[in-house]
Amino acid sequence: MELKKAVAVVTGANRGLGRHLAIQLVERGAKVYGAARRPETVDVPGVIPLRLDVTDEVSIREAARVASDATLLINNAGISTGATLMGGDVAEVRREMETNFFGPLAATRAFAPVIEGNGGGAVLNVLSALSWLHPAGLGSYAASKAAAWALSDATREELAPRGITVSALHVGYMDTDMAADVPADQKVAAADVAAQTLRGIETGLPEILADEVSRYVKQNLSAAPRPNAV
Repeated sequence: MELKKAVAVVTGANRGLGRHLAIQLVERGAKVYGAARRPETVDVPGVIPLRLDVTDEVSIREAARVASDATLLINNAGISTGATLMGGDVAEVRREMETNFFGPLAATRAFAPVIEGNGGGAVLNVLSALSWLHPAGLGSYAASKAAAWALSDATREELAPRGITVSALHVGYMDTDMAADVPADQKVAAADVAAQTLRGIETGLPEILADEVSRYVKQNLSAAPRPNAV
């Protein structure tokens, strides 16, 4: 996909990776809608603020109506509550699933007809190395990202006949607010991840593995599960 001619909608464009993606898309010559629950927080020069709450299907449909020239959807908005599956607040587990799985699903359903009507394009889902690695301490987040991985694979097949490619970005820790407590030497720069992501979209990569952590975890998917603790 040639990004110079793209019209991109980036969810969660007001900070973190989403902001870097919006900046670099503008630099590449794309038209960019920066989507956020509070569009006034989107302050990237050249980016068109767009109200979109991924947990509100009415706002998603309205965003698709406004951004009717879109050819690229980047499902970047997400949350991590730190909830565990056994002891965590079920409301937090549901909130992560609503944001990290049902949100991208609703956005893709709303924007797929728009992208198809504009001659085709692409969808990118921002996932995680935890799509494949499921530590107990982050069980809820990992479950939501695993579901989003399945979403990416299934919609890739479903949307291909409509001229829409689907890519999934996997990464470990980035230097964003979500990983503020992680030591700096364990994080990759969000700007570097954004650059890799856009190259992957341009070349049509189905999966973009942005760091050593994601590459290592993917390579070891066939390893035997860890034994039960007794």
